[in-house]
Amino acid sequence: MDEGPGYTPISPDSAFATGAEGLWGHEVFPTMFMFREGGYQGRTAVVANQTSVVDTTHLIDTLIRAGVNVTKIFCPEHGFRGTAAAGAHIDNSTDPKTGLPIISLYGKNKKPTPEQLKDVDVVLFDLQDVGCRFYTYLSTLHYVMEACAEAGIPLIVLDRPNPNGHYIDGPVLDTATCRSFVGMHPVPVVYGMTIGEYAQMINGEHWLAGGIECRLTVVPMQGYKRDSVGYELPVPPSPNLRTAHAIALYPSLCLFEGTNCGVGRGTDWPFEWVTYGCDTLDLRREEAPARFSLQYLLEMYRRVPKGRFFLKNNFFDRLAGTCELRMQLERGLGEEAIRATWQPGLEAFKETRKKYLIY
Repeated sequence: MDEGPGYTPISPDSAFATGAEGLWGHEVFPTMFMFREGGYQGRTAVVANQTSVVDTTHLIDTLIRAGVNVTKIFCPEHGFRGTAAAGAHIDNSTDPKTGLPIISLYGKNKKPTPEQLKDVDVVLFDLQDVGCRFYTYLSTLHYVMEACAEAGIPLIVLDRPNPNGHYIDGPVLDTATCRSFVGMHPVPVVYGMTIGEYAQMINGEHWLAGGIECRLTVVPMQGYKRDSVGYELPVPPSPNLRTAHAIALYPSLCLFEGTNCGVGRGTDWPFEWVTYGCDTLDLRREEAPARFSLQYLLEMYRRVPKGRFFLKNNFFDRLAGTCELRMQLERGLGEEAIRATWQPGLEAFKETRKKYLIY
């Protein structure tokens, strides 16, 4: 079947198309969804949120219109419509438009259970990543892959651009001391891979429990250029990443979430400025650095009274992926001296990464 009802596949001559837009023209569509007279009958679970769009239509609506037998929706942090605050509890619910059950994969239930997958033949994963290790959609991907591997269910990842995909930078996570839901794998803060490539790395490096592998298919993008700076995403990936500027600053500013400084949550410019009381570092008109920069951390560390910078819960270490960065700041090291300590880990990661690149 060449097209689904209500949706014409992307032309091979199109300059750019996401994996979601190319799904109907990919060989996995008729084989995985088991086309029968009257529609695609494979029971399909979809991991999706507000970024899961096909052109301007939500993926769920497009799949249903095409006759796909969607049985349930799994959603990550921020919920299915992407309106919940960071860290907010997300309850299971029902999508009012389709009547489909929505199961939260944030909070206590981070991994689909065997019960939740018992009526599923295939899982589709379509979330917009921003290319930073502490963005929790990567952890959701890990747990979905693990659940699918354990249940023997194939997983299809629909690839999307990485707006921070043009560079690799930051300390590599120490899995022995700092592994958490905001960093599960030994990768740098900024890893320069699409979410489809990252899924292949999770499989290939045997990072799932017990070294198992998921039956993974990545539907690639068309016309993606990794070195393009600042992809303008059609939908904000989460409530506090509203602009391309904020997304570009996010790798360098998110570590402030482990400090007593604010990053503009609750204002019109989240992740575009840093505050400590009335002291403000306004970055709204400043060009975002083309690397994971410590200049903002070093500046605010100097401004905040001694002993009041870091939160006491070690969240800064979990975000940084290492205890070393906090100790380096406390010892008064400068940016270039700190960056030099990352280089062996970055070089080793770059070699590993090469094996999984699609573009």
